[in-house]
Amino acid sequence: MSNWFVYDFNNFAENNFIMKALKLITYLFLTTLLLQSCKTDTSDKPIENKETQPNIIFIFADDWGYGDLGIHGSSFCKTPNLDKMAAEGIDFQNFSVVNPVCSPSRVGVMTGQFPARHSVHGHFASVESHIKRNMPDWLSTEAPLLPRMLKKSGYATAHYGKWHLSNTHVADAPSPLEYGYDEYGAFNLPNRLHQMDVDSTLYKTIDFVKKNKDKPFFVNAWIHATHTPHYPKKEYMDKFSDLDEQQQVYAAVIAEYDDRIGQLFKTLKDLGIDDNTLVLFSSDNGPEFTGTTKTQEDDSTGGGLGSYYSVGETAGLKGQKRSLFAGGVRIPFIVRWPGSVPAGVHDKTTQLSTVDLLPTFLELAGGKLPEGYEPDGVSIVEALKGKAVKREKPIFWDWKFSNNRPEFWPSACIQEDNWKLLTNSKLGKTELYNINTDWSEQTDVADKYPEKTSDLLNKIKAFEHTLPTAPLSNTFSKERELLTKQLGN
Repeated sequence: MSNWFVYDFNNFAENNFIMKALKLITYLFLTTLLLQSCKTDTSDKPIENKETQPNIIFIFADDWGYGDLGIHGSSFCKTPNLDKMAAEGIDFQNFSVVNPVCSPSRVGVMTGQFPARHSVHGHFASVESHIKRNMPDWLSTEAPLLPRMLKKSGYATAHYGKWHLSNTHVADAPSPLEYGYDEYGAFNLPNRLHQMDVDSTLYKTIDFVKKNKDKPFFVNAWIHATHTPHYPKKEYMDKFSDLDEQQQVYAAVIAEYDDRIGQLFKTLKDLGIDDNTLVLFSSDNGPEFTGTTKTQEDDSTGGGLGSYYSVGETAGLKGQKRSLFAGGVRIPFIVRWPGSVPAGVHDKTTQLSTVDLLPTFLELAGGKLPEGYEPDGVSIVEALKGKAVKREKPIFWDWKFSNNRPEFWPSACIQEDNWKLLTNSKLGKTELYNINTDWSEQTDVADKYPEKTSDLLNKIKAFEHTLPTAPLSNTFSKERELLTKQLGN
C-alpha cells in the first residue's frame, strides 16, 4: 500500500461528516445482507422439527368396527396404511368411546367430560326431537372445549369433516368457529348452504398441514366413512370385485380412506414434520347393523348406498352401534409419533377412553386446565410413551335409548379396573363381566360376585345424581322457543 494512500485515507477519516456517511452506508449494506439471509422460505422445503408442542391430528372415523382393520383380523377389508401406522406406533386395544352413537361420543372428545353432563344423550336431529328427548339443540359454546384450550396454548386449530354437534335442521346453531377453531370445513352443519363435500376431509387436512407446517397445529379430521350413505368409488370397487356385493362396497369405502391416511403420512414426511406430529386414529362407535335399504338420501351429504352394505365386523365382540356392550363402544385406537411413541406395541390392558384426549393433548401442548374445570378423563401421556398406566377413574355410560332388542337393553354402564357392569333399572336387569378374562363379554358373573355388583351399581347411581336434569337455555334455538310456546298453548 502506497504512502500516498495511507496519508490520504487518514486525512479522509479525520473529516467527521464523511466518516458518519461511511458508517451509515456500511450499516445499510449490512442490514440488507441480514434481511436477505432471514428472508422467509415459501417453498415446500422441509423445516426443522420443533422440540416442544407436537402437532396433533385426530382422525375420527364413523361406525368403524373393532374388526374392520387388517391388524384386527378383518375377513375382507384391507387397511395397509392403518396396519403400518400400528406397526410404527401403538395399537391400544382396550379403548372405549363414551357413548354408542355419534353426537354424544364427539361431545366426549370436545369436552373431556361424559356427554350426559351436557345433556347430550343421543344424536342431534330436529328441534322437535330434541324437545322430546330433553336434549339441547347444540353443544354449548360455553362448555369446556378442546380446540379453544389448544388455541390458547398457541396452536392453529381446524376442524374438517363431520360436525354433528348440532344438525342441519337447526338453522341458528353456532358455527365451528365459535368453538375455538381457526378454520373449518364440515357437513352435518346447521346451515345447509355451507355443507362441505363429504370426500374432502383428509384433502383439506393435508392443505391445512402444509399451510401451518412452521407452527404447532391441531386438526380434528372427522371422516364420513363408514356411516351411511356409502359412496364407493369405481377404482376401489374394481379392487374388490372378487367379493360379494355387500362386502365389495364396504371394503371399497374402507380402502379409499385408508389410502388417504397414507397420503397424509407421506405429506408429513415430505414436509419434514413427521417426527413432531402425533397422529391418532379411532371411531365414534361400533359398526352399524346391516339393514335392508340399498339406497339412502341424506340432508347433509346427499344420496348414496344404504345400510344393506353396512357389514362391519366387531372381531367377535358382543354388540354393535347403539349397544353398551364391547362391540358398540370398544373401537380401534392407534397412535403414531415417531421417536416419542414406541413402535409395534399392541396394548390390550391399558384402559383408555375418548374423555382422556383433552387432558392428554393439553399436557402435550404445555397448557393448563381452566380453573374450576374437572375432566372425567385422565392424561394418558405416559401410556403414549409405552409406560404402564393404571387408570384411577372409572368410565361411565349413560344411554337413554335402550330397547329390548338383544344386546340393546343396557341403559347405564361402568367400567372400573377389569370389571364392567351393565344395567337397566326399569327392566330390573344387571350383568357383570370380568374383561380381563372375558374380553368379548360372553359370561355374566353378577351372581358369582354380588358384592362387586352392588358396589358398581351404587357408583352408577351416585354418578347419575351428578347429572343435570335439563339442558342449558343458551343451547335453545329460535325454533325451539316457538315450538315451546305452541306446546304451552
